[in-house]
Amino acid sequence: MSKSTSVIQDNIIKIVPLHTAKKTVTANPQLTYRGGPLLANVEVFTIFWGSSWSTRSAEMDHINSFFTAILKSSLINQLNEYNANGFTLGNGTLNGTIVINEKAPQKSITDAKIQSQLQSWIKTNQSFPKPGANTLYFVYTDIGVTVSMGGSKSCSSFCGYHDATNNNLYYAVMPYPDCSGCLGGLAVQDALTATSSHELCEAITDPVPGSGWYDDNNGEIGDICAWKFKELDGFKVQLEWSNNHNSCL
Repeated sequence: MSKSTSVIQDNIIKIVPLHTAKKTVTANPQLTYRGGPLLANVEVFTIFWGSSWSTRSAEMDHINSFFTAILKSSLINQLNEYNANGFTLGNGTLNGTIVINEKAPQKSITDAKIQSQLQSWIKTNQSFPKPGANTLYFVYTDIGVTVSMGGSKSCSSFCGYHDATNNNLYYAVMPYPDCSGCLGGLAVQDALTATSSHELCEAITDPVPGSGWYDDNNGEIGDICAWKFKELDGFKVQLEWSNNHNSCL
C-alpha cells in the first residue's frame, strides 16, 4: 500500500478484496448518501484488452451476455431503494464491446496508464462511446497481467476496482482471475461475472468512490456482502447490501 493513509483508504473504497482477505463487517451496516452523482441508467461498454482475448470468444460472449441480462434484472431493480437527489436507478444497457490489441500490457500495467489509454481510445477510436452521465467502461485485462493501483496489486490485494477520473469518466478494471484469491473456488467465468457484478453495483450507487452511497466502517454496497453469491438469470452474481432489509440480497 502507499505511504499515505488517505490514499490507502481511497484504494480500499474501490476494490473487490481477495477471497482470502474478506474483512469483518461491523454490526448494523448502513449506507448513507454523500451527495455525489449516481448512474441512473448505466450504459456499459466492455473492453477486452490483450491478444489472447481473440482466442477466448466463449468467455467474452459469457461476459457480454451477463451484462445484457443483468442490466435488466432484479439485481438492478433492488438498487432503486438508493434513489436520491433526483437520480432514479433503473435498467441499464450494454452499449457495445471491443477487443483491442493496441499497446496491450504483457506483464503489468498501472491504473494511471489504464486511465491514459482509455482517454486516448475515447478520443481517437470511433467505436468508443463518448463519456456521459451514465457511461461506464469495463476494462478486462489479459491472462498473466498484473494491475497496480495506488501501490496495491491485483491477485495480491484486489480482484477488481472501479473509479472515476477528474472529469467524471467512470470506469472499472477487471484483471483476469488467474489466482486462487480471485477465484474463491469458482470457475473462471463465474468469478468474472461475480466480481463484475460487485463493481457494477458499486459504480451505479457510488461512481465517484466515497461520494455516493457509502458506509464509513464497511465501504460500498458490494463490500458489505463480498464473496456471497447467488444464481440469477443463469449467471453467478454477488449479493448486495440492502438498507431496507438490513441484509445482503
